[in-house]
Amino acid sequence: MGEFKVHRIRFFDYMPSAIRAMAFSTRTERLALARADGALEIFNFSDNYFQEKVLPGHDGRAVEALCWVGPRLFSAGLNGEITEYDLENLRPRYTVDAYGGPIWTIGVNSQGTLLAVGCEDGTVKMFEVLKERIQFQRNLDRQRGRIISLSWHPSGTLIAAGMMDMIRIFDAETGRATHRLVVDRGAGASKSKEVVVWSIAFLSDYTIISSDSAGKVQIWDGLNGTLIRTHLITKWDVLALSVSQDESSLVAGTSEGTVVQFQFLSSTVDRLDKDWVRTRTFKNHSHDVRALAHTETAVVSGGMDTQLVVRPLLDKVEKNTRESAIRKVSFPHRSLVCCAKKAGVLLFQFPDHLELWRLGESDGYGKPGGSLPVKRGPEKLIQLKRKGEDHICCSALSPCGGWLAYSTVTSFRLYRLLNGSISICKVSKLPKDLRPAHQLCFSTDSSKLFASSSNSSVVVVALNEPECKYLGTLKAKYGCRQPVHLLSASENGKWLATANTDCEVHVYNLDKLKLHCTVPVYGSCPTAMAIHPTTSNLVVVHADQQIFEYSLVKKEYTEWSRRLQKQGLHSLWLERDTPITHVTFNPKNPAHIIVQDLFMFCIIDKSLHLLCVSLLEDHSLVVVERPLLDIVSQLPAPVRQKKFAT
Repeated sequence: MGEFKVHRIRFFDYMPSAIRAMAFSTRTERLALARADGALEIFNFSDNYFQEKVLPGHDGRAVEALCWVGPRLFSAGLNGEITEYDLENLRPRYTVDAYGGPIWTIGVNSQGTLLAVGCEDGTVKMFEVLKERIQFQRNLDRQRGRIISLSWHPSGTLIAAGMMDMIRIFDAETGRATHRLVVDRGAGASKSKEVVVWSIAFLSDYTIISSDSAGKVQIWDGLNGTLIRTHLITKWDVLALSVSQDESSLVAGTSEGTVVQFQFLSSTVDRLDKDWVRTRTFKNHSHDVRALAHTETAVVSGGMDTQLVVRPLLDKVEKNTRESAIRKVSFPHRSLVCCAKKAGVLLFQFPDHLELWRLGESDGYGKPGGSLPVKRGPEKLIQLKRKGEDHICCSALSPCGGWLAYSTVTSFRLYRLLNGSISICKVSKLPKDLRPAHQLCFSTDSSKLFASSSNSSVVVVALNEPECKYLGTLKAKYGCRQPVHLLSASENGKWLATANTDCEVHVYNLDKLKLHCTVPVYGSCPTAMAIHPTTSNLVVVHADQQIFEYSLVKKEYTEWSRRLQKQGLHSLWLERDTPITHVTFNPKNPAHIIVQDLFMFCIIDKSLHLLCVSLLEDHSLVVVERPLLDIVSQLPAPVRQKKFAT
């Protein structure tokens, strides 16, 4: 018999929503991404591309465009509203109706003082960016067709707007349209078929670049309003454009799933004049590329196939390094599955509902790496639909399988599961202090519920029938404002560890309901953590793949953790591009730390020279009794190439 009995879960049918828009902030190195269901995701590119925040979607929110104004994030959508988001409480801060019908595009001037939106009624509306809100300023000259795309000139004095069959240039100060650029329908196109200018870019030298539904990328002289050059790159739509900050490179995304790069180069070596030249074509998507972002070293793309792809530009990074590897983010960097160990029940979180499943059972014994005969298959017990239009942001299942909780940005709900999870009863009397939460966690004995709230605080509730009792609020040090994204309770019920997106880890004494200690801040965001059941050591794994062990009793890093940091982890371990999402321990061997990401399961054996790893990969358990510093080279080739090479 093998060391572990592994359940292979094949019935969690989670499907991410399509990517509709994205915006990259060079100031904070964060990418904001909007999905078709209204959800927003924030990726920290400076921290190993970690998905540090998720703002849940809403049934009535259809985001078409995103825009950063310094650290503030705005969106516009087909509901006709402009929304600013509260990135500390992970919810919309306020919405403003533009009163122009559906909004197709949004942009900010380089000074960060004015927002412009393009509306269905043919107007470009200007809003002044104030400290707390935005305020309507004026309309530019109204046009006959909808405004599909727009771009500010870096000086902030002109705006180029893409429409049906044309591009308009506006004077931002007077609001007057100064030029009308007619877009050619293309050879052989029907005269009755309009050309949609999907995206537009206004460069500092007054060059305008447009992409349209006729498959063209066109270069225009914005001062004279004349066409300079046309590049026909596809038979279908060119949906998105993005220009590098130094304006030397341009990428265009098509409905064929390709991304085409143009560079501003001399046509010959000895000539000084430059032109936009098509240089590369990337094929990383199966469907429409709806959104693009051009960073200093990479092209970021997303679309209908739901994948976020980071494609490094090899002329900007060193080849055969971690930075030169393509990254594909297909699933969230957080767990959407909760397990009730004692009851053998799983909870699956979807945006609009929860599913409760009972694990199957096996009969007999098998050989290590082999399959066991199934005695009873998995069974779907409950499907619980959310109430209201807000999507579910977090959920939890108690270890005994008797309690279930979930939260949206506006409501919190707690349920009692009865008769082996066959029936469910809503707990109607909840403490008034139990508000919508960012993260949920039950104590190991299922007697308490922990709900993270604003300012990194955690509400503690005792679970009783028919009424739950508020015990207190755990508060971090003054000044903590970022949301808690990780909660971990100790098995003995004494400790609770929290981690927020400011990389702060706080540990609370649940007997006294007070802050016990704060782990020294490390510069990378924690992605998973757990408290050892016998030693009370806190194990934390960060986005940069570093592992730390902190003694809660001594309030210092353990000797093993210090040796690990001094000697260092293997480079192939550190080059993994998927964050660890779960940490637990082997109850039969206290020296074993078990970690997992989206693709692998790994055992760290502290009793060996440094580390020992067991890897679950391709239906087999690979046990390697060597330090991590040289185990990677000893792994079977398929495992090594798939999981430890970029």
